[in-house]
Amino acid sequence: VQLGESGGGLVQAGGSLRLSCSASGRTFSRNTMAWFLQAPGKERVFVAAIRMCGGSAAQSDSLEGRFTISRDNAKNTVYLQMNSLKPEDTAVYYCAANSEGIMYLSPHYDYWGQGIQVTVSS
Repeated sequence: VQLGESGGGLVQAGGSLRLSCSASGRTFSRNTMAWFLQAPGKERVFVAAIRMCGGSAAQSDSLEGRFTISRDNAKNTVYLQMNSLKPEDTAVYYCAANSEGIMYLSPHYDYWGQGIQVTVSS
């Protein structure tokens, strides 16, 4: 399974970005895909996850509804729409996949993308 993130960059506070994660490889090994973020010097933190079959999703309560995860099975792609961005959202965002289901801790994910930088300026 290979994962590749795109769509990051620099945005002003209050702005929006949409991250994409394209997946390839064994479908059953990536039936759940997720986004995590890792700020400098901090642990990798769960953002959101979605089941590719059925579309059930979960997201971190700390996001206050600002981020939305979605999927396009035909494109093998998962998206993270990020609105009302804040400087504290600045981090490297990682796409991850597993066959277990929606899990909130990073060790439960078997496959990871390289990560993509999101920087929110004040």
